[in-house]
Amino acid sequence: MSSQTLTELLWVEKYRPRTLPEIVNQEDVIKRLQQFIKEKNIPHLLFAGPPGTGKTTAAHALAHDLYGSDYRMYMLELNASDERGIDVIRGKVKEFSRSRLPVNIPFKIILLDESDNMTADAQQALRRLMEMYVDVTRFILIANYPSKIIEPIQSRCAVFRFIPLRKDDVIRRLRWICMNEGIRCDEEALELIYEISEGDMRKSINVLQASASLGDVNVSNVFKVVGLAHPKEVREMIRLALEGKFMEARDRLRELMITYGLSGTDIIKQVHKEIFGTELTIPEPLRVEIADYLGEIQFRLVEGADEEIQLSALISKLALLGRAAKTVKTTK
Repeated sequence: MSSQTLTELLWVEKYRPRTLPEIVNQEDVIKRLQQFIKEKNIPHLLFAGPPGTGKTTAAHALAHDLYGSDYRMYMLELNASDERGIDVIRGKVKEFSRSRLPVNIPFKIILLDESDNMTADAQQALRRLMEMYVDVTRFILIANYPSKIIEPIQSRCAVFRFIPLRKDDVIRRLRWICMNEGIRCDEEALELIYEISEGDMRKSINVLQASASLGDVNVSNVFKVVGLAHPKEVREMIRLALEGKFMEARDRLRELMITYGLSGTDIIKQVHKEIFGTELTIPEPLRVEIADYLGEIQFRLVEGADEEIQLSALISKLALLGRAAKTVKTTK
């Protein structure tokens, strides 16, 4: 099969209309939505959950299963990040709500993606439209942070909470992409991509594509494209600091920042992750003190303090704490 034909097949696979049963790891959500389709009636819906878990896809699949392949004629899709003002709500939404209904379904669908970015005035206007046109229009609101949506709108919607995708589902899909694209990939690298993306399928695919641009998909390339230091090097820096080797630990810190282009907050996050990981054997009281000081340094950085000074203070604090503790062991 030619690469051009393969590319076309992958493009069709990515953009073809989905059906609800094809959405993985959201069984409870899909079961409830399928009941709505069976009854050919839905309330206003609020899809909430982390990014990359299938919220927008589920909305399109719901519309496809209701209206058929020409479902876009009866669904207005707006991204509230771009069109989030009151004029859009009073204009486009109101105009679409008044338009002709489909033949077999007594309502149309308005999909408001990223609705948690709507202004307060727009949400108040939307609240009223949801009441006025409920006979002919159903709203599907999608939000990563549902707490940003006003309570009157939330009370008018049936809430569906999406959960992050399972590790097996994400890795299986990444492996399928690698196989069809002819890319060599390590299983360890695919597991690392899942850990970095935290169940976000969209982010996982983007990291996979960026890693493949450097050659084979391996652990080294994944760390390069995501802008993170290798955990082994971070653990070595922590070990040196806790052993009292301040200058060596500080030099290792500078190497990490220069080699990987990390910011101060990136370093803090990785140190925090390694402190609570299983690879470093650290006494519990010492973990508590380090975690407390990491929070203080992170706050200073967010407030605009100098990165080099604060990270040097962190290394010195680790060295001081290490004097009173036993030797820290590294298992990996």
